[in-house]
Amino acid sequence: MDPIDTLQSRGFIKSHTDLDSIRATLSAGQVTFYVGFDPTADSLHVGHLLPVMAMAHLQKAGHKPIVVLGGGTAMVGDPSGKDKTREILTPDKIQSNLESMRVQFARFLELDNDAAVNNAEVVNNADWLMGLGYIHFLRDVGKHFSVNKMMTAEGIKQRLDRNQGLSFIEFNYHLLQSYDFLVLHDQYGCTLQLGGDDQWFNILGGVELIRRERQTSAHALTIPLLQTADGKKMGKSEKGAVWLDANQVSAYDYFQYWVNVHDADVGRLLRLYTFMPLGDIEKLESLQGAEIRKAKVVLAFEATKLAHGAAEAEKVRDGAAAVFSGGVSEDMPTHATTFPVGILDALVEAGLCSSKGDARRQVRSGAVRLGADRGATAQDPHAQIAEETVLWRGKKNCVRLVTQ
Repeated sequence: MDPIDTLQSRGFIKSHTDLDSIRATLSAGQVTFYVGFDPTADSLHVGHLLPVMAMAHLQKAGHKPIVVLGGGTAMVGDPSGKDKTREILTPDKIQSNLESMRVQFARFLELDNDAAVNNAEVVNNADWLMGLGYIHFLRDVGKHFSVNKMMTAEGIKQRLDRNQGLSFIEFNYHLLQSYDFLVLHDQYGCTLQLGGDDQWFNILGGVELIRRERQTSAHALTIPLLQTADGKKMGKSEKGAVWLDANQVSAYDYFQYWVNVHDADVGRLLRLYTFMPLGDIEKLESLQGAEIRKAKVVLAFEATKLAHGAAEAEKVRDGAAAVFSGGVSEDMPTHATTFPVGILDALVEAGLCSSKGDARRQVRSGAVRLGADRGATAQDPHAQIAEETVLWRGKKNCVRLVTQ
């Protein structure tokens, strides 16, 4: 399938410069393209995966990806979609985050295949940004940017309208990201940038800078910012962001995140977060009623396989199946504690409730049960758990309590 048709049919395209021109360029031969990621954390999360999956589809079609890790721009902080200035990270923390993220990109992209002519490159924009002479940068790059136009950017307008302010260092971010595109164009022949739709203004800045400085055209595609059917930001759970790092979100919990998506989202998420053929996806999304769980299990398995590997995905799938049927599995989440332990303490320490107040409400509502078969409802918030058991909150959230 034509790569643009692939991206469109799977729901990856929101905004673009000229889709016919992009299609023709991709059809004419290998295109080098890039996506930027600022290392503001030591892991990617589910929200990051949309542009990563789009990159993977283009790479499978023969095109060459560049992952730009923003070691330089992270020193400034992207104001897009933020209510306040980002925390300024230390160089050591940025470097640590960069190293952690690179490992995760290798699970989705061909990074280290020396035989591949479209092997993905991972670069750090600190390599060209940190040595910039400020006056020279303003003279050579800043002259192409209108302050009036920059004030119309949605992210900047929102901050100013709310009287939340915008630091001068953040105001420079647009210039720096635009300059990244120019550098990549010159050094790698990069002619296409992808990014989230909140980056549309910044991406267009790079397209325009290349046109002005090099008198040639470049292209841009943006990817929708997803919300789930119940209005939540994609990649957010009750416990926070759904990270790819197993130390922050276990493979089991990662699997459970996908199993528990809204029924109405299953087909869309299969298109975006797996490489399954569209025909197979259409069969799964046609399932109705209780049968839709089969599609959710497939989604969870395929997504977990990409993020954590096939062996881990099989293990957590089997463990989740045992738990769903009322059993106990060695692969279910486990919390080590000292018995006896108060039921409220156990709920909070095991991550099933956010606070003792939340735990107390869950107990009083009848949502907390004990035992592998969910048999005993816990009704007393002062109760003590005397021995190893399975602690349930609701029908889907459980932790096996074991001796510390």
